[in-house]
Amino acid sequence: MTIPKQYDDENIIAMIIRGEIPNHTVYEDGQILAFMDIMPQSYGHLLVVTKAQAVSLLDVKPDDLAYLIKKVQTIAQTMETYFKAEGILLRQFNGEAAGQTIFHLHFHLIPVKQDTKLKGHGLEMADADSLAKQAADLKALLS
Repeated sequence: MTIPKQYDDENIIAMIIRGEIPNHTVYEDGQILAFMDIMPQSYGHLLVVTKAQAVSLLDVKPDDLAYLIKKVQTIAQTMETYFKAEGILLRQFNGEAAGQTIFHLHFHLIPVKQDTKLKGHGLEMADADSLAKQAADLKALLS
């Protein structure tokens, strides 16, 4: 399967944006949404998504991408401090062959430390109370 040319507004991220699926929101404005990944690869893993209907990096409007990446940077800086991270891993996939499983443009921000061993992507659910606390703390720092 190649990258879909048509946006599917029933993908899970679109449903989260519309409020049909609950999430642990870290930041939201008219153009983006950032929320905790419920199956994190490390403590503090979150997603930053555009609210624009974009399948991938290859079809997003440049102005939407510029705004999104500015917010990705701001959120990453806040995460680095809050999680006492030694680094922030940024992941973004375009097309099934590249590992994209949800066809809505999104960035993964994953705090890491030297001794961090990342979990497999989407393998283990995180504790909901822990996600809620992380989200609330980050939200307060970003407001």
